[in-house]
Amino acid sequence: MTDHTTDLATEAFVAHRNLLFTVAYEMLGSAADAEDVLQETWLRWVNVDLGQVSDQRAYLVRITTRQALNRLRTMKRRREAYVGQWLPEPLVTTPDVAEDMELAESMSMAMMLVLESLSPTERAVFVLREVFEVDYDEIAEAVGKTPAAVRQIAHRARGHVDARRPRRTASPSETRAALESFQRALETGNPQDLLDVLAPDVVLLSDGGGVKRAALRPVIGAEKVVRFYVGGSAKVEATITWEPTVVNGSPALAVHRDGELDGVMAVRVEDARITGLYFVRNPEKLTRVTSETPLTLR
Repeated sequence: MTDHTTDLATEAFVAHRNLLFTVAYEMLGSAADAEDVLQETWLRWVNVDLGQVSDQRAYLVRITTRQALNRLRTMKRRREAYVGQWLPEPLVTTPDVAEDMELAESMSMAMMLVLESLSPTERAVFVLREVFEVDYDEIAEAVGKTPAAVRQIAHRARGHVDARRPRRTASPSETRAALESFQRALETGNPQDLLDVLAPDVVLLSDGGGVKRAALRPVIGAEKVVRFYVGGSAKVEATITWEPTVVNGSPALAVHRDGELDGVMAVRVEDARITGLYFVRNPEKLTRVTSETPLTLR
């Protein structure tokens, strides 16, 4: 490959890099694995005859999807051996992600967990069709299925997701208000204040990766969640602080212990109360919360 051709390939790859990362992250829930997929995509892209490519964006998305799908299948086996609850790797996102309601919803911790319940092919099809609006023929090429089969997979995946997604997506201001109430309740340690902001059937998922203390199973119900936090805080001698941030396009809290980042708390809010708490403490998943990660659907 000539230097000129390499320059053209590099220019196209860089132009679409944020999109390709977003596709890979949506499929994998892991920034580290998404970066590996982009590296694999680049190695294949530089060997492509650009003269035969009519749509560089579509071609790059196809390569990324195939690599992400391969990795997703191996990750499924890896996660079976994961200690405790597995949560997606949180990303501190740029302001434009929060402004794009469609992108923010698709990136939310709650939605990413719903996507985890799909098979690898279902997840790829759903992400490409529902999030990135890729046409069925292009998806078929990416996942190695016929367009008719892809339509059936998309229908099945959509039904699965619709049955599990929130009835109504809370606005950023609603989520922020609930988080502020939750933060104040944590700071005062008042159990009743916590109960007031939590939905009766709230679910807490915490991910320590076997490295940090976390509940190995979901904590279900407001009273149990309150006991988990109030009881846990009583045993902690360190100074805990909560700092508002934006994770995966939605308001969240960065948790610090004696000034050091200890975790990220994302929430799901319905009818002004918190129905889901997602607490990531695994240090390997906190590398993307010190700087913003640009994401895009286009």
